[in-house]
Amino acid sequence: MATLLSVNIGMPQDVAWRGETVHTGIWKSAVAGRRLVRRLNVDGDGQGDTNGHGGENRAVLVYQIQAYRHWREHFGRDDFVFGQFGENFTVDGLPDDEVCIGDRYRIGEAEFEVSQPRVTCFRVGMRLGEPGMPSLLVAHRRPGFYLRVLTEGHVQAGDEIVKIGTGPGALSVADTDALLYLPDKDPERLRTALRIPALSPGWQGSFRRLLRGEEHGPPPAGAGPGWAGFRGLRVVDVVVESSQVASIQLAARDGGPLPAAQPGQYLTLRVGGAGQPAPVRSYSLSSAPGADTYRISVKREPEGLVSGYLHTKLRPGAVLDAAAPRGDFVLRDGTNPVLLVSAGIGVTPVLAMLHRLAAADSERDVWWLHVARDPAGHALAGEAHRLLAGLAHGRERVFYTAATPAELARTGAVPGRLTADNLAALDLPADASAYLCGPAGFMADVRGWLGGLGLAPAAIHSELFGALDAINPGLVGQRRVAPHPPPGRPGTGPMVTFARSGLTVPFGGCTLLELAEACDVPTRWSCRTGVCHTCVTPVLAGEVSYSPAPLELPATGSVLPCCASPLGELVLDM
Repeated sequence: MATLLSVNIGMPQDVAWRGETVHTGIWKSAVAGRRLVRRLNVDGDGQGDTNGHGGENRAVLVYQIQAYRHWREHFGRDDFVFGQFGENFTVDGLPDDEVCIGDRYRIGEAEFEVSQPRVTCFRVGMRLGEPGMPSLLVAHRRPGFYLRVLTEGHVQAGDEIVKIGTGPGALSVADTDALLYLPDKDPERLRTALRIPALSPGWQGSFRRLLRGEEHGPPPAGAGPGWAGFRGLRVVDVVVESSQVASIQLAARDGGPLPAAQPGQYLTLRVGGAGQPAPVRSYSLSSAPGADTYRISVKREPEGLVSGYLHTKLRPGAVLDAAAPRGDFVLRDGTNPVLLVSAGIGVTPVLAMLHRLAAADSERDVWWLHVARDPAGHALAGEAHRLLAGLAHGRERVFYTAATPAELARTGAVPGRLTADNLAALDLPADASAYLCGPAGFMADVRGWLGGLGLAPAAIHSELFGALDAINPGLVGQRRVAPHPPPGRPGTGPMVTFARSGLTVPFGGCTLLELAEACDVPTRWSCRTGVCHTCVTPVLAGEVSYSPAPLELPATGSVLPCCASPLGELVLDM
């Protein structure tokens, strides 16, 4: 017979951690007497990060006394108390390898349904003083699980736990957890999981993405980066496109063909002539996919070290080191309408997409929406106009924010910025796929406006030139500052370049994630032990070693910075 040993609650609090402040509800303590369990939690309890914990599908966290005994022996500790693993219910029985998703239980007056395993995150390690705990919970098949509240009611320590229903599929909590976090995923088990109505929507979404990857099979030959690391490309030509933009044509040094790039991908350059250590920058390809050369179109920034060099000193015949074209912001195949929306130099990746559509004589409806300051600053305008004119269903709207009346009359452009009202006036098709590129604020606005016009969020794709938005669950009071070398004495290890952040520093004997944090490079993480893959990052050049080893290695060409260190010079796309 399973028994409720302890009811544990705790309200979120701010906790000091590694020089940061974490808002977390993982500190739970046992309470005596009856407690009312409501739809969202136990009375008196709260969650600090409701994106990862809490809500109807994660109302109550359960952990077993048998697991406590396991960890006492594993760590040689005898200081554990009820609630130490962040659980609301400490139970005797209900092992993770026997309890199944969808099983139902009555405890006291309340009824519950098993909805998902525990979410792996760094906070359980922080609470226990064992940073590797998120990985160990998965590897030892003892994650614990969440309950959905079906019937509200009072519970108390000592209540019997009565099974009142069996979930379909016989998929245990431990097996469900392994299906997400461990390698060698079985497609049939993924399908089984998706047939369990009780499985929480978040886990269903993760399993659908995994299943799509399994069903699509391995990527076709040539789908990965065209070469490893950096190779020299010869400058064929430098062409002035506008008052601020110049295009650079690049070819293979031996005159041979270059691997085809997907429309929308970017090229990363290491520009030795612009400084030491050689700065690294990424630029979207603006050329037609399949062209004999790669073309990048670079805007000169007022204080731009690299852009200034490329505009004023680069000459045909020079050689630039380049990593192979990369990026997931690419034009998808289909027959539905396409919206290509850009501002300023954001025109470059969507222009490559327009080239692809024109080369295929596409019958798709294509909307071209671009914002520039004036005709003199409108780079590649004639090229885009010619491509659109060749499409059966091409439509063009250009917005000039500072043009004269004569310039507006001559070009047919719309005065002012792109707004929600003039987007709505275009009567855009709601089944379109949209591709956005430009300043971050511009893309955020347009994404919101398109969503308001009925476009599905999954159909709106965007590209960001700079660092990706950080994912740092639970951290509060963060101050965004420009990336910089870490404080204190420089490291003595290999040089590490954060390409999106434009920073190269020597490694200092920690993990790559910790180095990035010391440099205020925006980071993405959750477990910090190689389990969740939230931190996965493309590697442009170099190799790494892992400690601890991740439970599942990332795809070739990627790294998990949270548990990696460089084996030599390393360039990361972050």
